Amino acid sequence: MSEDIISIKTRQVFREYMVGWVLREISDEFYAARVDCDLSFEPNVSGQRRTLVEQHYHTIDWSDVRSVRSVLDVFESILHQAKTYIERKKFGNDWQDERKAEYKKLIQILKIDGFEWVDERIVAGVTVPSLEAVKNSTIAFNAKHLNDLISRMESSVDSDPALAIGTAKELIESCCKTILAERGKPTSGTPKISDLTKQTLQDLQLVPENIQDSARGAGLIKRLLNNLGTIGNNISELRGLYGTGHGRDGKAKGLESRHAKLAVGSAATLATFLFETHKVK
Repeated sequence: MSEDIISIKTRQVFREYMVGWVLREISDEFYAARVDCDLSFEPNVSGQRRTLVEQHYHTIDWSDVRSVRSVLDVFESILHQAKTYIERKKFGNDWQDERKAEYKKLIQILKIDGFEWVDERIVAGVTVPSLEAVKNSTIAFNAKHLNDLISRMESSVDSDPALAIGTAKELIESCCKTILAERGKPTSGTPKISDLTKQTLQDLQLVPENIQDSARGAGLIKRLLNNLGTIGNNISELRGLYGTGHGRDGKAKGLESRHAKLAVGSAATLATFLFETHKVK
């Protein structure tokens, strides 16, 4: 059986938002998106509005991209309405805060399914799958700080790219320090990230000099190892220009979330490789 593109949880969250609509509004939105309704379907939910939404949902093939796109058109209308409500200040701050929370919840639940709200359109998101890998790699170390860094990157990569970039640098530093400490070579002071990375690579025998020229693919392996060694330096420089930790011109423009994802993905890839190598050597 094919996997659903939009999870049941996401469907439920958007359905509950539509519970505040009248029945005609619900039908109009679905029909405008060319989503049929199976009135013979009897879902195990309470209320006419929930039932009507589920009857429309029932006609969707949740594993088919084209079919799901129709529902995403409905979800876009919901997000447009939710955003409009935020701007209605005449109802008071408490009411507005609740609308902001609803809007944020809808966007966040979509993100879990791999979608993003960009320029008022729902698009397939650019995720950072390697974060899951580095999470799994850090379990053996029981290092709360590392887990905190990963959580910070996950929550800020879209909302605060500068923070995500700064945290990516911290992840590499913490990774190297953790591995060196585990190997009986703890660091002191505040060494440069280039020195930390170099020391860790040397201790793990991952420097290009350790690869024999006669080895198959020696040249390629050496190039890859050289690239690994520069990831930390590059992220550090990026952090200095755009990340947190340095004051900047008040008119300076920051990077976008896609740049932060590149930095976070690179840092996570390096950290995962170093942790996994440490475990087997």
